[in-house]
Amino acid sequence: MDIAEASAKCDDVLAAVERAVIADQSFLETTLLGVLARGHVLLEDVPGTGKTLTARSVATALGLSFSRIQFTPDLLPSDVTGTHIFDESTGEFSFREGPVFANVLLADEINRAPPKTQSALLEAMEERQVTVDGETHELPDPFFVIATQNPIEHEGTFSLPEAQVDRFAVKASMGYPSYDGESELLHRRLNRENRSPSVEQVLTTEQVRAIQGTPETVTVDDDIVSYILEICRATRKHSQVSAGVSPRGTQRLLETARARAVIDGREYVSPDTVKSIVKPVLAHRIVLTADARVNDVEKAAVIESVVNDTPVPTVD
Repeated sequence: MDIAEASAKCDDVLAAVERAVIADQSFLETTLLGVLARGHVLLEDVPGTGKTLTARSVATALGLSFSRIQFTPDLLPSDVTGTHIFDESTGEFSFREGPVFANVLLADEINRAPPKTQSALLEAMEERQVTVDGETHELPDPFFVIATQNPIEHEGTFSLPEAQVDRFAVKASMGYPSYDGESELLHRRLNRENRSPSVEQVLTTEQVRAIQGTPETVTVDDDIVSYILEICRATRKHSQVSAGVSPRGTQRLLETARARAVIDGREYVSPDTVKSIVKPVLAHRIVLTADARVNDVEKAAVIESVVNDTPVPTVD
């Protein structure tokens, strides 16, 4: 699939999701970036803003299978990956797949499960496979996780391990809808009987795979590669950062920049392309110093200062 066709398909997906979800287009585009970049998406916002509806709507529009796990403190790793069940008819144990075996996995309130269960997703997110009792099982292709968490309620929650946070390609926040958006939400509720608005299927599984391969055809000049490197490496030297962007994060910035170019219908990555996605891709990957946390320094502000201090290359 060429870039122009892939961009048009992305527009169709966004339009379908927008008919159900009241949110800024930039938020929906950021969510779609995770799909195109073969990554995962972390949605962090207060309850009731539409995070779960967004995940379900994206899966439906893409024509992919969908599974939801409600993370709770008593959730076990086997509740995610699956387990072996004894079959009395054959006298043998057979593997029963867990909810992780879907194209789109919604990990709802992921920070409510203990670290052991959260870690059960690490192999799935990185290797697209799970290992249960020594046996490895491949996950469907495509596979990506949309995880949600509530940033304001900390009772009964567990902080996500940094290794897991680093595996999310992008982190996005919906925010409260505008006055007009919330007004439209109420009028939709008046004019329908179903609790959730319907979303049309736009793509097939084969088309999603084709779109995911399109970013590999986007041109990235050496100057842009150096620009990406300089930004990521600068986070490791920043005075307010104790742990900067990892090499995995550097790769994700390159991959999402290419995906952003596809959404924009461009055949190349420009400095503006990198700037447009640098915060949702990098902000959640850095660890602030104790002093920065005490002073309520925002990670996005640190990334912004790093970008402002990094010379912008001139690309022909």
